[in-house]
Amino acid sequence: MNFPSELKYTKEHEWVRDNGDGTATVGITDFAQGELGDIVFVELPDEGDSFEKDEVFGNIEAVKTVSELFMPIAGEVSEVNENLADNPEAVNDSPYEDGWLVKIKVSDTSELESLMSADAYQEII
Repeated sequence: MNFPSELKYTKEHEWVRDNGDGTATVGITDFAQGELGDIVFVELPDEGDSFEKDEVFGNIEAVKTVSELFMPIAGEVSEVNENLADNPEAVNDSPYEDGWLVKIKVSDTSELESLMSADAYQEII
């Protein structure tokens, strides 16, 4: 499995990429997509929606299960990966690139420090 070291991770199996401009990109990990199996639908919020840390911001549906998505840090959704509406399997094929879920304007950048490194994440799985 792949766990890029430049990303931060949560125990709920989301990843966060600090874009360096007050925004962050959020997705699910390679481990999570593997556990879910073939993803058939992704329900995401609207641009402009705001979420607190750990708040449910959507759902991801696989052939056998539906899983909630938890916002890893507080912020406002600035972009949604519209490609996933017609191509949800991109989460399986490319969880860290084409399969990203949302981009957010980060409310408190210090919350990024509370997330796990790639090494710490690998220890919990």
